[in-house]
Amino acid sequence: MSDILKVATLQLDIAAGDKSHNIAETSQLIASLPEGYDIAVLPEMFTTGFICDPTQAAFLAESVDGPTMTAVREMASRHKIAVCGSFIARENDAIYNRAFFVEPSGDAYFYDKHHLFALGGEDLAYKRGTTPVPVFRFRGWNIAMAVCFDLRFPVWLRNNDRVYDLMIIMANWPDSRAYPWKQLLIARAIENQSYVIGCNRSGADIYGNYAGTSVIIDAKGKIIGEQPGEAVICAELSKDSLDSFRAKFPVLPESDRFTII
Repeated sequence: MSDILKVATLQLDIAAGDKSHNIAETSQLIASLPEGYDIAVLPEMFTTGFICDPTQAAFLAESVDGPTMTAVREMASRHKIAVCGSFIARENDAIYNRAFFVEPSGDAYFYDKHHLFALGGEDLAYKRGTTPVPVFRFRGWNIAMAVCFDLRFPVWLRNNDRVYDLMIIMANWPDSRAYPWKQLLIARAIENQSYVIGCNRSGADIYGNYAGTSVIIDAKGKIIGEQPGEAVICAELSKDSLDSFRAKFPVLPESDRFTII
């Protein structure tokens, strides 16, 4: 178990539909991290950009053994770092916006985005995930992950019984909605007494501009990592500090109980 978890968000300027270019850029950024980092977080659909055209999404979709996940596993193994993001996944006849967390060992966890952004047509190209947000253990930390629009739905991310210590949200969240993006991430950190990483892309696409609004937030809602315009944002998370705060201010046991799906 590690008290300190070193994390980095990679604010990729994603080239639309160009998997080879985006994988190469990702590999270069991960290789540039100082030795000893534990987790590298990538934006939503990091190899393609946010694609909602059903035909294009179907063309770009791949299995969990396809080139994207093969490249991610190779990066994780080579640099001894966990890699987290999302990609366009195909399973049987369905297409998903699928989040992944791949450990250096090759062990992997997946989650299919539940709240699809219908205003952008995401629901026309992808099947909605039906399983709750996963929680898995990595280097002594309980970690959860969700994708972009999921952030707006606090019940979906509720941390009853202190199940997770860190929530990771990967996104393609344009500047036109940058203010709610940051406020929602802060709110999720405060209400769940958890570290939160929000990893957003940079650059531009048909949905707008992205100034690189990734943030890393502690359980009190304080931003401990933010560098607009920079490719990489880093921070150190302390499990001892988190446990101490939860013990001194134990609000999670008072959470309302409910069940979902």
